[in-house]
Amino acid sequence: MQLEELKPGLRVEGLIPAEVITVIAAQWHGTDALALTYQNGSGGLGQQVVFRKDQDNLSVATSGSRAFDATASDFKLVAEAQRISLAGLFDPMLAVATSDVQPLPHQIRAVYGELLPRTPLRFLLADDPGAGKTIMAGLYIKELLLRDDVKQCLIIAPGGLVEQWQDELFFKFGLRFDLLTNQLIDANINLNVFETNPLVIARMDQLSRNEALQAQLKETEWDLIIVDEAHRMGAHYFGGKLEKTKRFLLGELLGQITRHLLLMTATPHSGKEEDFQLFLTLLDRDRFEGKQKKSVDVTGIMRRMVKEDLLTFEGKKLFPERIAETVPYELTEREKGLYEDVTRYVREGMNRADRLGGKRKNTVGFALTVLQRRLASSPEAIYKSLVRRTERLERKKTEILNGTYKEPDDVIGSGDFDEDEYNAEELEQLEEDVMDAATAAQTVEELNAELVELADLIATAKKVREAGTDRKWTELSTILQDNALVTDSNGWPRKFIIFTEHRDTLDYLQSKIGSLLGKPDSVKAIHGGVRRGERRVITEEFTKNRDVQILIATDAAGEGLNLQAAHLMVNYDLPWNPNRIEQRFGRIHRIGQEEVCRLWNLVASNTREGEVFTRLLEKLDQMRQTYGGKVFDVLGEAFTETPLRNLLLDAIQHGERPDVKAKMHEVIDASVGDGLKDLLDERALASENLAEADLHALRAAMDEARARRLQPHYIEMAFKAAFARLGGRIVRREQGRYEIANVPQQIRAAGTGPIATKYDRVTFDLGKVHADELSRADLLAPDHPLHDAVMDESVRQFGGSLNRGTILVSSTLEETHLLVGVIEEVADATGESVARRFGYAYVDSFGTVTPAGPAPYLDCVAAPENAVTDTARTLPWLAGAEDKTTSWIIANQLPDYLDDVQPRRLAELSKARDLVIKRLEGERDRLILDAAVAAEKERAGEKPKESSESLNRKAVELDARLRKRLALLDHQQLMSTKPPRIVTAALVLPVGILETDLPATAPIHAKETKEVERRGVDLVMARERELGRKPVEQAFNNPGFDILSTDAKGDTYRIEVKARIEGATDFFVTHNEVMVGKNAAPRYRLALVRVDPRGAQHDEVRYLDNPFATTDLGDFNATGIRGDWSKQWAKGKAPF
Repeated sequence: MQLEELKPGLRVEGLIPAEVITVIAAQWHGTDALALTYQNGSGGLGQQVVFRKDQDNLSVATSGSRAFDATASDFKLVAEAQRISLAGLFDPMLAVATSDVQPLPHQIRAVYGELLPRTPLRFLLADDPGAGKTIMAGLYIKELLLRDDVKQCLIIAPGGLVEQWQDELFFKFGLRFDLLTNQLIDANINLNVFETNPLVIARMDQLSRNEALQAQLKETEWDLIIVDEAHRMGAHYFGGKLEKTKRFLLGELLGQITRHLLLMTATPHSGKEEDFQLFLTLLDRDRFEGKQKKSVDVTGIMRRMVKEDLLTFEGKKLFPERIAETVPYELTEREKGLYEDVTRYVREGMNRADRLGGKRKNTVGFALTVLQRRLASSPEAIYKSLVRRTERLERKKTEILNGTYKEPDDVIGSGDFDEDEYNAEELEQLEEDVMDAATAAQTVEELNAELVELADLIATAKKVREAGTDRKWTELSTILQDNALVTDSNGWPRKFIIFTEHRDTLDYLQSKIGSLLGKPDSVKAIHGGVRRGERRVITEEFTKNRDVQILIATDAAGEGLNLQAAHLMVNYDLPWNPNRIEQRFGRIHRIGQEEVCRLWNLVASNTREGEVFTRLLEKLDQMRQTYGGKVFDVLGEAFTETPLRNLLLDAIQHGERPDVKAKMHEVIDASVGDGLKDLLDERALASENLAEADLHALRAAMDEARARRLQPHYIEMAFKAAFARLGGRIVRREQGRYEIANVPQQIRAAGTGPIATKYDRVTFDLGKVHADELSRADLLAPDHPLHDAVMDESVRQFGGSLNRGTILVSSTLEETHLLVGVIEEVADATGESVARRFGYAYVDSFGTVTPAGPAPYLDCVAAPENAVTDTARTLPWLAGAEDKTTSWIIANQLPDYLDDVQPRRLAELSKARDLVIKRLEGERDRLILDAAVAAEKERAGEKPKESSESLNRKAVELDARLRKRLALLDHQQLMSTKPPRIVTAALVLPVGILETDLPATAPIHAKETKEVERRGVDLVMARERELGRKPVEQAFNNPGFDILSTDAKGDTYRIEVKARIEGATDFFVTHNEVMVGKNAAPRYRLALVRVDPRGAQHDEVRYLDNPFATTDLGDFNATGIRGDWSKQWAKGKAPF
């Protein structure tokens, strides 16, 4: 052909091997060269210079866009691999089907109703503790990874939670995140650690305090950043001046380097509205600019759900009641004497440390508070602590005398000590390291004096220990005898968790309780020294073995463990951090707990700390009578003004002074009384509820997702076929579990994640990951490195089949159609994708498009090579069929898609616009007014707080910010659809024109006559109405079922109707119909209708409810199964 013939719209062969391109534009350069802009077969744009000497290689495409000569089995395999790799655009809840979680209504609504529709995301998830925010975050991350929307994800959490995050994401979601440890940083020396590790979890203060890491962070861009316990990133106003903490500055930086930002906390509001709004500026600076005391509208940016309002899908309350009881006791005279002596020693030590000042003061102060807490814990703990301290100080004295002593680093540092930045294990270790050694004594003389004091204390402690009159133990043994020795309604012993703060007390209690129960093996213990693997084994024993009755734990066990096997708990030692009280209670008061949870707090009322705790717990009990168990959820927030730790330290140092006591009572009454009331009222206002209609809608959405899911059945069939095609071998072992003895090298080389050379056990079914007594199996699902490598390599090796196309035969069509796979997309004017979807459609000879269901090729057989297929390839309408398809979709389908996506997003954007204008204009006008007042003062010779020039400059900056934000909102509100992208096509012939050429054994069946099918569907619709359900007939090409029927509770049933004339011997169920039946069970019915020649009034129907439970399609290429009519009819029942 001549270069002059290359005009826009022309389809050309020969430019790209084995592909037809469409000319978009042609620009001449001289007379012998042409710059060609074109669109390839998969919708991508390209440019190339074509010279006169190349023109003979080019020709006008005459036979349509594809050759339709690919092997049908290759085409079907690659089409399925492609569909699975695009699964996020097709399967509405893919993350749910491939994760080891059973999400609840509020979790589904958060992920699929609040988070995923918002892009880019700026959101605060503020549900109560125990609502499962980690599960929601895991589902959200996985869903975005599966949709290819996220490649780089950073999670930031307090130090104590990072390992728990890593575990949960791996074991529940199969996501492999690295922890940002010193080893990881050292291993990436001279590299940016964030660029080399795209999925990483970091400690909040590791980032907020390390400028080198922040500099690396600034150079990176993230798709998603999640911050847990985000309320710690707060900033505050002090006397009108804004004070930004290091954590807040980190939060500001994160917002600048990520597309999606999700903040999570159960305590978003500390009671100060202006601080809360400052915190919200991390999500939208323009919407919450400036200082305001009036509460703000947080819709679209925050969600809050309270524990007591959370429901199951059946509408039952998720959490049982909580009851806490204070058990006050008085120390014996001997115990009281020891208490006073040690407290005096602690106070004098603190006073000496105060005189030292600096970092040393903090370390010594911390060590002495630990000693005081051990005094309150048990005679055993204080005795052993004093002995160890003496040994360490003796060693220090010897080292000073022989000149080898080196001053240790001050572990605590000079800032405020934040206990929450350490996990309980690290805290236990820190206490051990510091407590025995930290002292204000600097010289040998000072050490000698302190050692004399310690010797006296040890003597007293030894007497108390040997006397055996431990009042606290007496109280615990009474509780255990009244409760633990009594069986529950099933006749099984009740399980108890006992929390202590110290290892020595834990060992002491383990021995005492073992003797009390007469069964030492029934008592287990977990502390910081127990390795994580062993901790899981002990938890499993406590949960599953009814003979293991008591678990004694330090807070190291409290982190990340779900212990709802017990509902009775004792705080043997009360923590000085009120958050830990809620965290401990939260171990048993969890989703899945069905019993009323009871907690006993042991308090020595005649001690200084005991007085603080008694007052606190009394007040808490009064509040509980008004507000129920909710008071425990906000206890940590109540002490934001004066930390509980400070109250306890004041009590120890000055507790006998009446003014200190009065102040302490006043603070507790204010914090726990009015403070809790305000916090609870704020939560009630800000929280959302799940109405019955919401539950109905969520149930229907879950049913829909279950019926359409790819995991396990579609994925198992596709993986096995693709793996075998690539030279791999997968062997069945236990039911639903397989072994892969060797993964071929070509697959391992294709992977982007770690792939083993062999897998002892793999499965496709979540329920088979942890089969009874068997080792854990890898779940092969999207996002597993082996699964993804197999699918990607299949597409790479056999992907040409998708471009060339194939010819298939269908029993549902009456004339030849083109089958196309299409990606549709809505984007805004910033170029950001707002929504995408993928599906198949049939195109007829007139260019009319109809939906074809999710994987119609699976129900089709390969067409035989003969004159009919040769003729089909040259059908004249095929040449323009794909162009007509694109035009038809643009004209008829995309407007509806845009109408579907636009309204919610436009509503949110216009609301954001109104709020931003109101806030920024208000702040700008206030600054202009303040500037005018300041200018007045300057003219009068006075010096204002801030100069008029500075105030005017700020007003101008705000105005510029407003204009910039409004321009962005304009672009975001301008949404349009991109041209649809056809990614594959096949020619599908009706079985009628080829029936004589197909072998009699071909797995395909001509449909019954229209009249027989009509009578079948009409009868089933009538029976469904009689059952009180609302049936809706599905479209002709609906995937896998004929009727969707909804009951009064909102549950949906999928019904496949098979109608046969009386006397028929078999019926045919297609590949997709079998898959839907497997997925949708137990809410699936196969309806067999016997059509009587005498008329519709004589027709009969029978239902089968899980007909394909044991059906194995066997081969990936099987298009379905033949059923024996009389056998299945005999199994059927009257409609139900």
